[in-house]
Amino acid sequence: MTEAEPGALVEPAEVPTWLRGLVSIAGDLDHRTFTRFSPPDDADVRDAAVLVLFGDDGEDHDPDVLLLRRADDMPSHPGQVAFPGGGADDGDTGPVDTALREAVEETGLEPEGVRPVALLPRLYVPVSAFAVTPVLAHWEKPSAVHAVDPAETAAVARVKLADLADPANRFLVRRDEGGWQGPAFVVDGLFVWGFTAGLLSVLLSLGGWEREWDTTDVRPLRAALAEHGERW
Repeated sequence: MTEAEPGALVEPAEVPTWLRGLVSIAGDLDHRTFTRFSPPDDADVRDAAVLVLFGDDGEDHDPDVLLLRRADDMPSHPGQVAFPGGGADDGDTGPVDTALREAVEETGLEPEGVRPVALLPRLYVPVSAFAVTPVLAHWEKPSAVHAVDPAETAAVARVKLADLADPANRFLVRRDEGGWQGPAFVVDGLFVWGFTAGLLSVLLSLGGWEREWDTTDVRPLRAALAEHGERW
């Protein structure tokens, strides 16, 4: 996959009003906006991309984002909620190509209705040694989606940004006492944490959708996983 510079892929005025803020600032962001991790110089890093696909009802309100839940018996990140996406293939021309290919394979969406609008900085994920490029896109002509391969994907859902921003649906999780801590969401029966929740949390803030929420509500990750039927 060819590495690409972060920034807008279209003029901000060409996207819905509610999405213009994110598109406008995409080129001004670096990885430190989203994570404290940088790939070590000697690391064997794999390229990957995720599709952050925003849709709406066609009237510039009630925007949503496409998420999926990985199958429970997947060898990596079983049961976790994620954006469509995955590792780059040799034939991919860049992160947009990777993100769209993976989204089609996982959710069955029709790529002709998806308009990529911006690239975010590559984000290093230490647990998998991936350098992930988030591809922001607008779902201009939404199509039906479903879990294409139940062995890989358990469910696919369009989740309202307003529901993600609802303070009642937000809290923090901590791996161990004094250990890693990050944002989490419970919405539409989905427990969202890790990389996906971290990216969503920053995007809610940058996009102007965030509402004040209780950042002192910190829950043990093990307990939160067990409560929502997920494995440690």
